[in-house]
Amino acid sequence: MNKKITDHAIVREDLYGTKPEPTYGGALSFMRRKYTKDMTGVDVAVIGIPLDTATTNRPGARFGPRAIRAASSIMAWEKPYGMEFDPFDRLAVVDAGDCFFDHGRPESSPEEIEKHAFGIIDQGPALLSLGGDHFVSYPLIRAHQRKHGGALSLLHFDAHSDTWADDNDRIDHGTMFWWAAKKGLVDPATSVQIGIRTTNPDTLGFNVIDAPEVHASGVEAVIARAREILGDRPVYLTFDIDCLDPSCAPGTGTPVCGGLTSHQAMAVLRGLAGINVVGMDVVEVAPAYDVGEITALAGAHLAMEMLYLYACRPGK
Repeated sequence: MNKKITDHAIVREDLYGTKPEPTYGGALSFMRRKYTKDMTGVDVAVIGIPLDTATTNRPGARFGPRAIRAASSIMAWEKPYGMEFDPFDRLAVVDAGDCFFDHGRPESSPEEIEKHAFGIIDQGPALLSLGGDHFVSYPLIRAHQRKHGGALSLLHFDAHSDTWADDNDRIDHGTMFWWAAKKGLVDPATSVQIGIRTTNPDTLGFNVIDAPEVHASGVEAVIARAREILGDRPVYLTFDIDCLDPSCAPGTGTPVCGGLTSHQAMAVLRGLAGINVVGMDVVEVAPAYDVGEITALAGAHLAMEMLYLYACRPGK
């Protein structure tokens, strides 16, 4: 007689495959993957980065990793609809818990995040990071640039360019891609920003497909242009949940009307299957402002689309 088990986040032995358990109970790892710090045989490690002290508007994204993990439980019983295969059949994915940093020493947080991320990817696994405010992408990109060498291409979904100029050492969640470009961490000419709908005259050379263009030209045109820009270069993928319209994602710190629907965002990501993704994050989910957990659920779905992209990368 087969005995049904729960708490796969704790008792799972095989890192592959999808095993259903009640969605309303059990240990809430991301998608019920095993909680472990052991990276042996791991393809992708999921980590949380609960930092929100770099936000310029409403705080609360420190609770984003917890909310995304909880929302993912409703999806964990089967592969998302429309995928050609279950990413967990091809990828050994674990939940490696959260990055630790001392909130009382905020100046040390960037170094701690970079060190934590590099310590994982240097062992071989890729990272899927759950924020946290968008600043966390900066130390993550630093870690990935160290690992892969040379400037990365950035695939950036957002309502904001996050390239506002800052001529001193201050970096927050609206300036970090200005710094990433200036320091050679990312190459603006081979990067694309999708969903932008706030004014910043200086694009720094980033290719921008703003939200009105997405709505006017359609998903297929966006996919074609993004593919042309990114080519086969190593890509760091970052998705600020405020890329979505507030009707789809109210639970965020800096919402902007006129954004993408969850369907548009998921369709663009799925349509980019085959690009050379090397790292990925979902950021700015702030559950205190959410309604019915729809923002956290969108974040969980988008994270799964990222795993599908990673499973479809060249040579996999």
